Amino acid sequence: MNGVQALRSTEGFGELLRIRRERVGLTQQVLADHATLSVRAIRDMESGRVQRPRQETVRLLADALRLEGRGRLVFEAAARRQTLAEDTREEPTAPPVARGAIVGRELEVDVLADALAVHGDRLVTVAGLGGVGKTRLVLEVARRLHLASRWSVHWIDCGRQQAAGLERRASLARSIGERPTLLVLDGADAGVDTPLLDELFQRCPGLRVLITARVPQSLPGGQVIPLAPLPAPGPDLDHDPVALAEVGAVRLLLSHLRRLRPGYRLGAEEAPTVAALCRQLDGLPGALELVASWSTVLSPRQLLAWLTDGPFHLAPPQAGCGGRGDVGAAVGAALDRLTLGQRDLLERLAAEPGDWSGEEAVRFSGRPPQECLAALHELLASGLIRSVPARDGVRFTVLNLCRRFCGTGVHPELATVS
Repeated sequence: MNGVQALRSTEGFGELLRIRRERVGLTQQVLADHATLSVRAIRDMESGRVQRPRQETVRLLADALRLEGRGRLVFEAAARRQTLAEDTREEPTAPPVARGAIVGRELEVDVLADALAVHGDRLVTVAGLGGVGKTRLVLEVARRLHLASRWSVHWIDCGRQQAAGLERRASLARSIGERPTLLVLDGADAGVDTPLLDELFQRCPGLRVLITARVPQSLPGGQVIPLAPLPAPGPDLDHDPVALAEVGAVRLLLSHLRRLRPGYRLGAEEAPTVAALCRQLDGLPGALELVASWSTVLSPRQLLAWLTDGPFHLAPPQAGCGGRGDVGAAVGAALDRLTLGQRDLLERLAAEPGDWSGEEAVRFSGRPPQECLAALHELLASGLIRSVPARDGVRFTVLNLCRRFCGTGVHPELATVS
């Protein structure tokens, strides 16, 4: 296949523009300057957000790229084909409709949407603990790409369907075709069919694949994004209800409380209790939802006492929570998936109060640095530890829920919970 034919086989004008720009070694900013356009315009065209580039814009870009002869004709024809395709193609397939609002994930949505639409990542896995909100995050990203960029979305619930839809290879590839499409494999904890993904990527040039899993599978060319719980407030905000209400975990808990207890207001008297609840639950969205579901019969102060003084399993009431499972079971399952070496390291780290750096983790473990840091990476991907803000580099802490299961800290009685 010659160069022109290869370019003709790409997914559209945006991809062709990116290839031409990178071939001559220009950044988006430099190309924008040469073409007297904004860098945002270049970014939007390359990502597919601009579906109908104006003829004058295409001419300015061709001049800036110094395209002549057949190369210029191919470039201009790609822009015309995209406009024609936009006018005639069927409506893109919409993602499932989310059943609840998303709170506190604005940054994660932006990063993930840009990874797929702007930076061109074709295979991304969002990994994290059960209850951390992977599915809800991906639903929001899919909705944004569908509405803003007119991407089709094919959603497969791997937990329910066992990826049955993936077995129909030919029909799936035909339904995707060459249009920009997001294929979501939600709950792919049993792994994915790598040869099938390779085949789909070859046959469907506009395809992006987004996977959610509690444990990421090693996939060639794939990117793994660990999803941490929402930020929990520090003790310094306990007596500032206004600032406290802006913290992600508190925002989410309050949104649940206000739905179940209309008119609920966070006052100065109850603010420290709400902050402590969010810290005890590590800002884990599933845990916050479960605690809020008990708020119709228990006050925040009673809920905190229940968490602090006794073995609270974080199960939902008999009715409510839309089928939400026991968060304690999710933590226990994550611990069960660890190797003996990873479990030993986690228990050592859980015995250390506060947060710690990677170098300190190596010292606590007594293991070779490479071995310890590799295990630390797996613990982060599984969601049992999280990074915390620090001035002197990256630091980490073990989730409070995880400490209880490890039998360390202030709740050793939960070490026997299965």
